[in-house]
Amino acid sequence: MLSYIHHLFAGGVWIPLGVTLVAGLMRGFAGFGSAMLMAPIFAILFGSAEMVVTIVAIELVVSLQLFPQVRRRADWKTLAPMSIAACIAMPLGVWALASVDKGTIVTAVSAVIVVFVLLMWSGWKYRGGRSTAATVAVGAASGAMMATTSVGGPPVLLYLLSGNDPPDVNRANIVTYCFLTQFLLIVIVLASGVAGWEALARAVVLFPLMIAGAWLGGRLFHGLASERLYRNVALGILLATGTFGLLRSFIV
Repeated sequence: MLSYIHHLFAGGVWIPLGVTLVAGLMRGFAGFGSAMLMAPIFAILFGSAEMVVTIVAIELVVSLQLFPQVRRRADWKTLAPMSIAACIAMPLGVWALASVDKGTIVTAVSAVIVVFVLLMWSGWKYRGGRSTAATVAVGAASGAMMATTSVGGPPVLLYLLSGNDPPDVNRANIVTYCFLTQFLLIVIVLASGVAGWEALARAVVLFPLMIAGAWLGGRLFHGLASERLYRNVALGILLATGTFGLLRSFIV
């Protein structure tokens, strides 16, 4: 068993374990950020296609854990068309995943993270209405991005957070959207043959750390820490991760 784990994590297991634990904290508290934290690092360690399956499988386990707690607060009228559009767009993202080299994907996902963090810190908000057309467009963009990079959250987050919903509704919407889209993405990527079953095996090893982090993050969300402080810390970590990915892409 230990030899198989060593084979799965030929570059060392401690970095993926640590990254996964911190990602769980971010996901449990704020409902976002975990995939963005893991994606550049896991793409470098495992390859882009393997990274997508590993991250989405881990995220799916957390979604299964959190969804029962939040489903009653979710805005289903918005989430249903958004999720359907995302699932329809996923094959396009898988095609890009199979066609684009790892370095380009690391650069792309790192750039998305940096832009997202800067927009969040700047206070920018989407000012358009939540029409069906806009909701479908956001879902389609997110689905394609999720399949290519595992990071489909930024367009959805910026769209959902633009309204006047309270924090618990925003958190419920984000968790529910992930829950509705992640299983199908894993099936599509594995069926396409661009990633192997070892990507799922890595997820099995890592997800206990994600669950532990998400549980602790959930406790923090319910009053043990300042939400504003935690969000700023989380965004700072994401900015550092995205910057690292960009610098590595230009240096290597």
